[in-house]
Amino acid sequence: MARKAKTILLTGMCGRLGQLVTRELHRQHRVIGVDRRPFDRLPADVTHHEVDLRKKKVRDIFRSEKVDAIVHLGIMHDPRKSSADHHSWNVAGFTKLLGYAAEFGVKKLVMLSSANVYGPQPDNPQYLTEDAPLLGGATFSDIRDLIELDHLAQGFLWKHPELSTVILRPVHIVGTVRNAASNFLRLPVVPTLLGFDPLVQLIHELDVVNAIVRAVEGPARGIYNLAGPEPLPLSRVIARLGRPTLPVPYMLAKPTLNRLWSMRLTSFPPPELDHIRYVCMVDDRRARHDLALEPQHDLAATIQAVNWGRW
Repeated sequence: MARKAKTILLTGMCGRLGQLVTRELHRQHRVIGVDRRPFDRLPADVTHHEVDLRKKKVRDIFRSEKVDAIVHLGIMHDPRKSSADHHSWNVAGFTKLLGYAAEFGVKKLVMLSSANVYGPQPDNPQYLTEDAPLLGGATFSDIRDLIELDHLAQGFLWKHPELSTVILRPVHIVGTVRNAASNFLRLPVVPTLLGFDPLVQLIHELDVVNAIVRAVEGPARGIYNLAGPEPLPLSRVIARLGRPTLPVPYMLAKPTLNRLWSMRLTSFPPPELDHIRYVCMVDDRRARHDLALEPQHDLAATIQAVNWGRW
């Protein structure tokens, strides 16, 4: 049996994306997972600690294992959770993880952020680079924790040059994942906003997995946008999925969605309306150059991946 190249601690391994990352990484590396949820059909050579990231037991893992790299996917995205729950889980947990990375001499840290931290804005340039300000929390309070995590990782990047820190900011991920973009595109009738048809970028979940693996195994450090294949107007994405649309004026859509959200009749948070109103596209040239990343799935395959997680 080939010797595993690295020992990787993976948080959030039991989510849909986390399971895909686990199954890819364990082929060449030793994977230790930290996730309080169960993992169905866990690979035999993967160790899973069902423990809260904020607990002291996580420190014991670093004491007993020589961790070479950390991949942090364990971020709470549930918009129905309270701000206190989000902050405690996301910020407090990640802060502890950064402390362990520095204390125990971890050589690589990969954090999965999101291009949503830039925020859809009416005055956005066509393509945002990694240096653009993170304005996503201006209208969507639930993205503020993710922006804070991104800033924490950026600070860690410059404070610890001996540790290769990589921050990945993918556009809307589609596949088996359950997120706002995928849930929206899976609706049997997709609502649209009259007068708005922004260009959107989608990325296949397996292309995100590939980017994470490249970041773990390669020498790169820094912040990288992940853009997937070429952008397409939202209307054409919906048409390719064969879904009918329901055009609605924004002034009617917002209060209606607020009421549906409060009654728990929708999983689409009202602030996400801006993503089907304004452009938020990213420039991924840095990732293509430093990580040698090219999308392995073309636009047709990426769009059809939306249906993988349909229920």
